[in-house]
Amino acid sequence: MRHQVPYLLLAFGIGALAAFLLLNRFAKEPVVMPEVTEIPAAESLAPELPVEEEAGVPPLEAMEEKPVDSTAARLPENPGPGKAMRNPRQLVSEIGEALEAGDLDSAGQLIGGMALTPEAREKLAELAANGTLKSLLPDGAHEVGEMEVNARARWSLHLEGAEAGRERIFLDLVRGPDGWKVERLMFPPNPGIPLPKAGVLDPLGITDAFLQATLIQDFEKAREFVDSTSVSDAKIAGLCILFEEGDYRLRPEKPLRGMFEKEDTAGLLASVVSGEEQGIAQFSITLDRSAEHGWRIREINLDELLADYAARLGGGDVYYTPLLKNPKGGDTLVLYFDFDSDALTPRTERQLEIVADILRLDPDKKLTISGHTDALGSENYNEQLSGGRADAVKSFLVKSGVEEAQIETLARGPSQPLRPNFTESGADNPSGRRANRRSEIYLDF
Repeated sequence: MRHQVPYLLLAFGIGALAAFLLLNRFAKEPVVMPEVTEIPAAESLAPELPVEEEAGVPPLEAMEEKPVDSTAARLPENPGPGKAMRNPRQLVSEIGEALEAGDLDSAGQLIGGMALTPEAREKLAELAANGTLKSLLPDGAHEVGEMEVNARARWSLHLEGAEAGRERIFLDLVRGPDGWKVERLMFPPNPGIPLPKAGVLDPLGITDAFLQATLIQDFEKAREFVDSTSVSDAKIAGLCILFEEGDYRLRPEKPLRGMFEKEDTAGLLASVVSGEEQGIAQFSITLDRSAEHGWRIREINLDELLADYAARLGGGDVYYTPLLKNPKGGDTLVLYFDFDSDALTPRTERQLEIVADILRLDPDKKLTISGHTDALGSENYNEQLSGGRADAVKSFLVKSGVEEAQIETLARGPSQPLRPNFTESGADNPSGRRANRRSEIYLDF
C-alpha cells in the first residue's frame, strides 16, 4: 500500500499538466462560429415606405421631444401667495408672457393660490393643451376698469383669433399694502354656450361688454345688455354713430370706473379718447338688477360726449349732433344736409347703414322720417326741399334692405327749427340755419 502512493501522485500530476496544455491552446486560437444565413422579416419584403407612413409610428426624434408630463402637471400644486406689484399692468403682462411661453409654473407662481383654484387650473391646462395660450395678442394686457377706485380692478388678456365674446381671459386684481395681486381668474365660455349671457355678469362686466359691442357697431349684441323699456334703440344706434364718426375708443387707463354699487343699482363712468388727441370725453351708465334679468343698463347719459363730438366735428355748435331728445319721448337720430341740397353725404350714408341694420332685425318695426329746412327761400320751395330730404333717406334705407312699408315720411319745411335762423336783431344766423337743414329719424318702436 505504501508503494502505490507515489504512483497515484505521479498520475494526478500528469493529468493536470495535460489539462493545462489543452486550455492554453484554445485561448490562443480564435473561435470560429458556424455561418448563419439571415432570413428577412416578412414586412421587409414589402416596398419601403417613408418613415412617417409606417403604421403611424412617429420618428424617433419626435418621440424623444414629446414631454413626458402633461400640461396640467406643469402647473404648481402649491403656487404660494402670488406676486404683488406696484404696477398692475406689469403684473398682468408678465403673467401673459409666461402663459404664451408655455411656462405655466412661472405663471402659476405669479397668479398665486388665491386665484389658481382647481377649476382655474383645469381651464388653464385646457387652453394650454389646445394652443390657445400661444396666440396672446402683442401687448395683450388691457385694463377693463375699476370696481373700487384704487382698490379693485379688472384686467384682461386678449387671445388672437378667438370668436368675439370668447377672446379674453379676465383677471380681477386687489390692492394690498405690497401692491396689486390677482384675486380671481375668469375664462372665456366654451364653444356652444350662448353669448353674451355667458360673460362676466356683474355691473362692470355688463358695461364693458355693451361698449365693446357698440364700438364695432354690433347693435344686436349691444341691445341684449340694456333694458329696452328705458334705453331706446335710437340711443344705441346714436352711440354706435358717435363712436365711429368721432373715432372714439375706450381710454387705455381706467376706461371704466365704478361710481357706486348697491344691492340692486350701480353706476359707472366711461372715459373715451378720439384719434391722436389727448382730451378725454366721459359719459355715465346706470344699471339696475332684477331677479328675472340680472344686471341690465337702465340709463346712458351722453350729454358730455355729445358736447365733445359737436365741438370737434360741428365747429363748436352743440346742436350739431346725431342724437336729440324727441318731444314725444325717446330719442331721435338726426342727419344734416348741405345748403339747398337733398343729397346724402358719405357721412349720412354710413349713419343710415347702422339704422338699416337695426330695422332689418325686425320687419315689424316702424320709423318716421321728417325733412326740415332753414328759413331762407319761399315756403313752397322749402316744403318741397324738406320732402326731398326725407325721401332721400327713405330711398337709401329701402335700397339697404328695409321694407318700404316700415317707413313713413313727413315734409316739415322750416316750421320746426332746432335753432333760430336769425339773431334777435334780425341778422342772419348761419350756424343756426346749418342745424336746421336736416332729416330726423324717429324710431317709434
